[in-house]
Amino acid sequence: MLRLVTPGPPSVSPLARFEALFREHQRSVLAYAMRRTATLQDAEDAAAETFTIAWRKLASVPDADPLPWLYAVARRVLANQRRGAGRRERLAALLQVRDVPTPVRLGEDQDGPAFEALATLSAADQEVLRLVAWEGLTNQQIAIVLGITANAVAIRLHRARARFAAALKGSDATRTSTQVQGTNDAQGTNGAGWKGVAE
Repeated sequence: MLRLVTPGPPSVSPLARFEALFREHQRSVLAYAMRRTATLQDAEDAAAETFTIAWRKLASVPDADPLPWLYAVARRVLANQRRGAGRRERLAALLQVRDVPTPVRLGEDQDGPAFEALATLSAADQEVLRLVAWEGLTNQQIAIVLGITANAVAIRLHRARARFAAALKGSDATRTSTQVQGTNDAQGTNGAGWKGVAE
């Protein structure tokens, strides 16, 4: 008796799978890197290295939700990039090169109380808050990026949010105090507005 065999779906070649992965996620990976580097070139280098690793380890990339896996790779690439930059900075310090302009560092072009408060937190707190606010990841996805459990993410995120709220409140209080002091200085001890001429 003959048995008919129904052919399965056509297999996708590794190159086609990688190209689809790149098309779908390259902008997200680049954005992730841009928010964590000082220059666009550094971000592009990190994104390129991330996808180079993804190509080499394509069999390890999950089919269902590959973006957290890519973020985890990008996180390690950026860590290596920072270590390399640190070595170069130490060498430059040893050479004592003076009067050379330095590039703007990450976050220096950002102002406002939220960024000020974020900068006071630990690197771990900053990263978990960024993964939620900037990347829009779930606890399960963050767990993949950080290499910890989803429960640990929930605990870390709860504590980071509390510390951020406290830092933001402290920043607001400092700013209000400074504004009040500045107003008092301008008005003088008698409470009269400074006019710049003797009366």
